[in-house]
Amino acid sequence: MRDDEEGRILALHRLEVLDTPPEAPFENIVELVKKILGVPMAAVSLVDRERQWFKARRGLDVCETARDVSFCTHTIQNSSPLVVGDALHDDRFAGNPLVLGDPRIRAYAGVPLRSADGYNVGSLCAIDTKPRTFPAAEIAVLESFAKLVMDELELRQIASTDHLTGALSRRAWMDRAGAEVERAKRYGRAMSVAMLDIDRFKAVNDTHGHPVGDLVIRSIAGTCRQSTRSSDVLGRLGGEEFAILMPETVARDAFALAERVRGEIAGNAIPIGSGAALSATISIGVSQLGEGQSGLQALLEAADRALYAAKNSGRNRTALAEPAVPEPAVPDAAVRRVV
Repeated sequence: MRDDEEGRILALHRLEVLDTPPEAPFENIVELVKKILGVPMAAVSLVDRERQWFKARRGLDVCETARDVSFCTHTIQNSSPLVVGDALHDDRFAGNPLVLGDPRIRAYAGVPLRSADGYNVGSLCAIDTKPRTFPAAEIAVLESFAKLVMDELELRQIASTDHLTGALSRRAWMDRAGAEVERAKRYGRAMSVAMLDIDRFKAVNDTHGHPVGDLVIRSIAGTCRQSTRSSDVLGRLGGEEFAILMPETVARDAFALAERVRGEIAGNAIPIGSGAALSATISIGVSQLGEGQSGLQALLEAADRALYAAKNSGRNRTALAEPAVPEPAVPDAAVRRVV
């Protein structure tokens, strides 16, 4: 187990699972834990900075709790399982609100969920409302299921990556963006997205062939990653279309970042073999999550309208969608505000 909280948080976020909808493999595992161990509650718990969030749960009415009252916070601090036979007689938990109030935890067994790079990102736990022991055979069952949970999380992550560019797949990016929208709305934080489209890409394929087209797509994705921040999330939505998710970013800053990406791509010819190089450009639409937008779909539609405005204005430019939070005008002739 690695003792590095910042590294642990990064490992958790790399899994891109927080705030995602229920999924059958995890639901099946907690149901099996509940039945095999004969407990009223079981959960796949992931421990973030300030909360524990349940990817799957049985017998628990809430989807998350504060981290500082969670049993799983103690579980991730060790490499071995945490077993509590009677929480009321354990100094660490006797005054815990989850013991004294709902769900009235009395016995707990949790196995750390360890990532491939050695970080405990959460736990698989079995919970009872009465004191009890957890024999070695039951702990072994939990450990086996915990391994299945991590295998599923890692397979899920592999499946979420576009094989050509290394960017997130459409589904994975949409899941991540949807979760970020909900987080931004919950805490009143800013967030923006940029929709990117390669200009006249069909002509590239028609003139040079699909292998060169793939090379152009791969090169542009690489430039996007190099020109954005570690907190930004690049996704390939399909064909020659990409999106960049920008958490904690207002429209003005998102526009500036998008312009940097656009300029880098326009200014660098792409080698296509035999000493030849190809110039490519992109058009971008930027939108910020506003108070009047109900969710991800409205945000993407606004960015998409801005993208097409950029295309219709001559390509190789960035357009900023309305509505957005009012800000000082961006001093750049490439801005195009659209309804």
